[in-house]
Amino acid sequence: MKKLDMQTTEMTEENINKLAAIFPHCITEVKNEDGTLSRGVDFNLLKQEFSNTVVEGPRESYSINWPGKKESLVSANTPINKTLRPCREESVDFDTTENLYIEGDNLEALKLLQESYLGKVKMIYIDPPYNTGKDFVYKDNYTRSREEELEESGQVDASGGKLVSNLESNGRFHSDWLSMIYPRLKLARNLLKEEGTIFISLDEGEVANLKKICDEVFGEDNFIECITWNKRVPKNDKGVGNIHEYILMYVKNSETKPIYSMRKDGLDDIYTLVDELKKKKISLELAEKEIKKLYKKNAYDRGITLYNSFNKDYKLFGKINMSWPNANTFGPDYEVLHPITKKPVKIPDRGWRWKKSTFEEAAQLSNGIYENIEKLHDGSMLCGKIWFSSSDNMQPSSVTYLDEVNEFLLRSILSFKSDGGIELEKIFDGKSFFSYPKPTNLLKILFGSMPANSGDIYLDFFAGSSTTADAIMQLNEEDNIRRRFIMVQLPEETDEKSEAYKAGYKTITEIGKERIRRAGKKIKEENASTEGIEELDIGFRVLKIDSSNMNDVYYTPDAMSQSLLDSQEDNIKEGRTSEDLLFQVLLDWGVDLTLPIVREKINNKEVYFVDDDTLAACFENDIDEAFVRELAKRKVMRVVFKESGFESDEMKINLEQIFTQLSPETEVRGI
Repeated sequence: MKKLDMQTTEMTEENINKLAAIFPHCITEVKNEDGTLSRGVDFNLLKQEFSNTVVEGPRESYSINWPGKKESLVSANTPINKTLRPCREESVDFDTTENLYIEGDNLEALKLLQESYLGKVKMIYIDPPYNTGKDFVYKDNYTRSREEELEESGQVDASGGKLVSNLESNGRFHSDWLSMIYPRLKLARNLLKEEGTIFISLDEGEVANLKKICDEVFGEDNFIECITWNKRVPKNDKGVGNIHEYILMYVKNSETKPIYSMRKDGLDDIYTLVDELKKKKISLELAEKEIKKLYKKNAYDRGITLYNSFNKDYKLFGKINMSWPNANTFGPDYEVLHPITKKPVKIPDRGWRWKKSTFEEAAQLSNGIYENIEKLHDGSMLCGKIWFSSSDNMQPSSVTYLDEVNEFLLRSILSFKSDGGIELEKIFDGKSFFSYPKPTNLLKILFGSMPANSGDIYLDFFAGSSTTADAIMQLNEEDNIRRRFIMVQLPEETDEKSEAYKAGYKTITEIGKERIRRAGKKIKEENASTEGIEELDIGFRVLKIDSSNMNDVYYTPDAMSQSLLDSQEDNIKEGRTSEDLLFQVLLDWGVDLTLPIVREKINNKEVYFVDDDTLAACFENDIDEAFVRELAKRKVMRVVFKESGFESDEMKINLEQIFTQLSPETEVRGI
């Protein structure tokens, strides 16, 4: 019976396999430190494959480099013997939810998710720690001593003498942060669908370096935009009132040609002001001044600010030039009479954009008479969807109304009135437990920028206060779409002097999980009358990263002495439950971690059935032929047993024969 690996994928070996399929002659043998041989890559030969001239040695090339980059790449590729252990008592709707909350280091979490979610994530949003000069808690194994860092970066000589002065900010300060983010982005890219998108929030401190890293990881051609977010909380530590942060935006494969739309709730400030002006019956002249003030304050781009005029019903409209757009050709040439003076208006030099019949239909012009003329406060007028100046010396423009536009492209500048901190305080009864959380409406704009289907997965592996989960649940209620979220957060301890610690929240993960519980309950209460609200998924399975469920003998039986083998007859660690084992099997086999799980008894032995027939697992002892035959009749896709659980070696040998006879399509494995 074949054994499951029960560890994360060996990324280096996977990469060598890919190269071997294309350039087999570039694969060679290398001697390891213990004298054994393993496969390696002849990089000189590989370089030659990518050059039309003879490659004689290393050449300078455009790239980003820093002390520790190679070690961080090794860190991304190195497998780990860890697992995710379910925690039912901290979960909500464990048996039915399709959402995950993973507690632990996100580098390890990303490795553990490689099999189950490879190429399955629709969108990733992360808000990583900004490099403010303070230590951050992600200290990976490749981090070296300060002395090693300074010497390799050329800031000190071998004897420790300083070569240059005051360059710490150019060495360890940046390289530690880059070494932290680099392997995580490489692993995250694997999880994205081909049309998948990643959004990364950051301030000006590392955004230039992050752009270079993302160009390398995702490909420069897959860069979409650097969105400027006007957070409207100015800081002046440099003598400038900076209100901007940035959101880098990359796609997995730009050839999928994604289009990102702006949800109308991203224009709430505009609609709120329009409603206020209409209720107060403000004059249209003053109303137009007020809307222009808002546009200037929020720094909207031209795509929004062209809607700066009101008709009598307080509907915002924008005027669009009707000249023929191509400078090298000419459009239709016909006479248009002004609705008041009845004289011909100025004809564009290159002709009209529309043919005559299209213009007459838009202007509601019939037999030379404009059927509907609405005069505006400045003397201009609307005739249907055509705007005329009070003078016939100006050419008319076509009109588009803001509330008739179904779709805007996602803007490169976003401004929002709401504050993420105040929003979070409302959830926690006015208490401030988390610094600078992002507002949910910002994330709703990002997540809602592409068409969504039920089952789409949204990942945040710097989950913080779980704003992402809150935003996804709100979107699902509004759109009636069952998006799924995966949150990952390190259980970083809160400061003992903080309000959160005093309130009993000892780690950030405790804040994040409680925020999801409260936010989900709040959404259901506020929308209690909405049809189908009870079907809204506000639950999440809590999974915690831990050491493997398997003893060392499972991975290195040849390295164990006979005395140790005798003491570890069972290769499963003491204290690990059957459900612990099940989730490690799901990870190893690449099965979705949110599929429904049902426990049944077959011949008095407990069996886990995952998604009915996707997988069956039994970790009981004394497995006999009668039990195996009953299980085989269920014809599941995969079955796993504990190797030490059979009543005899003969039974273990006969196992596959029984399945071959009764369920030949079933894949059988042991642990």
